Amino acid sequence: MKTILVDAWNTLITKNGVDSAMKELLDQFPNPKIIVTNANEEEQQAFGMVNLPYPLYSMNHHPDKTDPYYFECLLKAFDLNAQDTLYFEHNADAVASSASTGIQAYWFDKNTRDLDKLKEFLESSL
Repeated sequence: MKTILVDAWNTLITKNGVDSAMKELLDQFPNPKIIVTNANEEEQQAFGMVNLPYPLYSMNHHPDKTDPYYFECLLKAFDLNAQDTLYFEHNADAVASSASTGIQAYWFDKNTRDLDKLKEFLESSL
């Protein structure tokens, strides 16, 4: 079963907290989910990344998600293979970084927040 990697800030989490519609969509899939962020502990508190519905992974900016090493470490930390994961994220450079490690990645437009397109990606990828 594939693991869903979901970007934290400006994707799952907004200034209003966890996007309940996105969480509802994600909860339709029985797959494990991991929230990924660059944020360090102080930033996590400031951005409301507390009491989250799924495990949170961060390398505290050492490096950021735009570096493929971030995703290599994430895969190792959770004992995952790239082909057994998929990822969605609003930052195109982070999408490219994850894809370079073999993770199937999707760019999520944080402005339109089109959950129908996201659902299509998830259904076709899982």
